[in-house]
Amino acid sequence: MPFGILAAVFATLAWSLNFVVPFVIGRYTIFDLALLRFAVSALIGGFMLAGRAAALRRLSMRDWLTTSFLAFLGYVGYFLAVTAAALWAGPVIAPAFLGLVPIVVALAGNYRQSSLPWPRLAIPLAVILLGLLLVNRALIRPGQEADGQILLLGIPCAILAVLSWTWFALLNQRALAQRPTMDSVAWTSMMLISGGVQMGLFLPVGIHAGLFGLASLGAGWAEARSVYLWGTILAVASSVIGVWAWTVASRRLPVALAAKLVVLETVFGVVFGAAVRDQWPGPAETIGMILLVIGVVIAIRVFYVRSDRHEAISAIDV
Repeated sequence: MPFGILAAVFATLAWSLNFVVPFVIGRYTIFDLALLRFAVSALIGGFMLAGRAAALRRLSMRDWLTTSFLAFLGYVGYFLAVTAAALWAGPVIAPAFLGLVPIVVALAGNYRQSSLPWPRLAIPLAVILLGLLLVNRALIRPGQEADGQILLLGIPCAILAVLSWTWFALLNQRALAQRPTMDSVAWTSMMLISGGVQMGLFLPVGIHAGLFGLASLGAGWAEARSVYLWGTILAVASSVIGVWAWTVASRRLPVALAAKLVVLETVFGVVFGAAVRDQWPGPAETIGMILLVIGVVIAIRVFYVRSDRHEAISAIDV
């Protein structure tokens, strides 16, 4: 469990780099960055898998189909849903819904695994929910009007993103549990390769819709340097290392605990985003981040106590 917790925290730290992206790519679009990120990730995944000859020979078509579906749920499909929600719902609805991902995953994971009695799960969940509300206080303002486009397009996309990542977390944990001898690097590599292929399939659609700016703004190093640099950084840190760390965490932690650790991505993201903008969070947002950390600490403590009791009971039975 300690190594699983460290892996989950490291994954959220890597993923939080995504919060910096809008401030560093200039006039280029998030789709330009995603294209480079998924392409570089797929290349790295191919090299990593090629170096695992023994694991590669043991892979089945079912393994490839499973990781391809996981790559769509947790990365490509999730990215498209989040981006669509942000474009159509703006900076208000999308973050408010996405902040519910850890809560929904924790509830769904505990319902499926029954890893913790519901009353003991309620306290850390309540603290985390309060923290999320405070962190997003500036985004959730009463009185803001939503037009028909937001209601018809933005909200369904935001809900789809929440459901997509929830399904990914549950399915990934179950798939790994069914494959106890699966090499974590090979599993990560297959998801990276699948994500790159899927993004490549989306490329003609994106070009037709005018979503990519590399063609119109210039694809040379002088013009698109920031896109190339940050695309590579996110590919290595967020995709490769982050996906591998989450795979390790999924093997070692109950879904209900791993989901709570995801909220640390919000904490890291707020800090990184504030550093880039040179605009630090106010008192309410700061208190919210503190509550998120406290909620995570309580959750870890609750699961540790359960683990210790389970080991003691097992020892008595023996």
